[in-house]
Amino acid sequence: MHSITIGEIAVEVIRKNIKNVHLSVHPPAGRVRIAAPMRMDMDTIRVFAIAKLNWIRKQQQKLLSQNREAPREYLPRESHYFLGNTYLLKITPTKRNAPAKIELNFDTIELHIRENADAKAKERLLNEWYRKQLKAILPELIAKWEKQMGVKVESFGIKKMKTRWGTCNIPEKRIWLNLELAKKPVECIEYIVVHEMTHLLERTHNPVFTGYMNKFLPQWRLLKEELNRLPVGYEG
Repeated sequence: MHSITIGEIAVEVIRKNIKNVHLSVHPPAGRVRIAAPMRMDMDTIRVFAIAKLNWIRKQQQKLLSQNREAPREYLPRESHYFLGNTYLLKITPTKRNAPAKIELNFDTIELHIRENADAKAKERLLNEWYRKQLKAILPELIAKWEKQMGVKVESFGIKKMKTRWGTCNIPEKRIWLNLELAKKPVECIEYIVVHEMTHLLERTHNPVFTGYMNKFLPQWRLLKEELNRLPVGYEG
């Protein structure tokens, strides 16, 4: 891996067996990375980075101004989120050989887990529960919008993403959703689903794409603002 400096900004450069150059700005502090094709020389990469300097600064400022969750220790009565609501964490030790599980109560998320489980084990259990809940929610949302939009989603997946709420693999008609969406209100999850499905009608964020969004989900801008106001996950 190489590094170049553009103004006051350090840029990591990785060469990969890819066709196009990719620029990304990563949370929490706005680390900049360029993935470039093997054939591209450093001078060309530097010119590309200079041309994107204003965009890089805007993305860094956006990340630095985001309201982020505090680091989680997974201790009793710690606050956690699910579908836009706040719950207190409850830890209940399991009996020997009993499987770990999670129960959602009126105001608590109760982790049934072995007594000596560390924070990482509790985090994994909670994340898998979040994944399961999203998997239960998404098929109905996708089916609803397939009918309204006249498109077909062949499959969907859920994974942790540092810089995006979702992505769409257009050739495979597959959408990916950020695991963090399990913490957000259902209407915000629906906005991201519609956004990614709209890419099956229009690849880029151009006026045609915006026209589709206005047609299918007229309040999408309000939902986008709400989603951006909510705290995003902690990044160490």
